[in-house]
Amino acid sequence: MRMPARIVAWLLPLLLAGCVHKTDTSQTQPLAPPIEDTPLQKPSKAPANLPPPVITEPQTPQPEATAPPQEAPKPPVKHRKPPKKDAEQAAAENPEVSAIGQLSTGAASDLKRQTMSSIDATEHGLNGINRTLSDPEQKTAALIREDLKQARAALDSGDVDGARTLVAKAKVLLAELSQ
Repeated sequence: MRMPARIVAWLLPLLLAGCVHKTDTSQTQPLAPPIEDTPLQKPSKAPANLPPPVITEPQTPQPEATAPPQEAPKPPVKHRKPPKKDAEQAAAENPEVSAIGQLSTGAASDLKRQTMSSIDATEHGLNGINRTLSDPEQKTAALIREDLKQARAALDSGDVDGARTLVAKAKVLLAELSQ
């Protein structure tokens, strides 16, 4: 017999038997004393010298002769939402605020080149899909193209971190689309 099998053979009876010196720890709780039903005493007669109860009648309001006419309720005000603007329109109106968030300060040119190559690789991967896409897949492809477009715009404005985030999102969507 091998050594581990021998150890198991010796320890198995010990583990199955458990501790012999343990005693039963369950305690018996004493029972509550039995409930004894005693007959109820009959109530004594009510005292006869109590005053009669006071009954008050609610007063009805008197109708006024000249009631002011009630105005018709006004219809609820419907607020119009302003039309949604594209990211390009918002960026053109307010050039100091990026559509994708706060701009990063002073990115290295290596990081910018890596991000640009990542954008190109993702776009190449998207264009490399040769099969026909279903409706949801076409929507995903449109989202990828929009993310890549925004990433290029972010790179042009100097926001390398925002562009990297958008490219990462596009890559995840492309991986989902490629499956």
